[in-house]
Amino acid sequence: MSLLFKNVKELIFDIDQFIDTVEQGVLVFKEGVVNYIVGERASFSDKILRINRLEAEADKLQKKIDDEFYRHSILPQNASDIEEMLDKLDEIIDISKDNLYQFEDELPFIPKELKSEFIRLTETSTEAALAVFPASRSFFREPLKVKDMLSKVYFYEKETDKIARNIKRKLFHDMKDLDLSQKIHLRYFTLHIETVSDKAEHLADLLSILALKMSI
Repeated sequence: MSLLFKNVKELIFDIDQFIDTVEQGVLVFKEGVVNYIVGERASFSDKILRINRLEAEADKLQKKIDDEFYRHSILPQNASDIEEMLDKLDEIIDISKDNLYQFEDELPFIPKELKSEFIRLTETSTEAALAVFPASRSFFREPLKVKDMLSKVYFYEKETDKIARNIKRKLFHDMKDLDLSQKIHLRYFTLHIETVSDKAEHLADLLSILALKMSI
């Protein structure tokens, strides 16, 4: 085994670990939001601790990967593209952690009439992110398959938008008992949850371009 091949193999292993860590962070985010909505505060607090650890682990792995690129001059022609992809992956776990902390810091009141819809919004938004991770892994092995693997990302991102719009319409058209400040507060939390699927869509757009470049 050549040293270059060994270094590339180790690099891809570390990237897989990085993607796994980001994926776990998204799952913890989903569980944490549901815990908050249904009033499971002890479980919610545990998710805050877990996502904090996962985000820190993701940062360490990304720094290690960056170091491997430059120390061993691995895939120099693709290094900047791959680093951009890793940055967008990192944005997904960063926004997941930040959003979970928003729940802890601001303690939004979610009326019972909207709880199931906020749970659906969270599940659908995270499904978009969960759909982009297999394509990210495949990018290094079978780039020609990547584009076909991204359809679910776009599907769930659009579904997230629909659910979010429905929540906003209910807030501002139907829920007469809520103060305007409460409506605006919940609108922002709708947007917070949506950002996870938005970040997944941005990564999917980039992967489509990079996979095409890799296959030429």
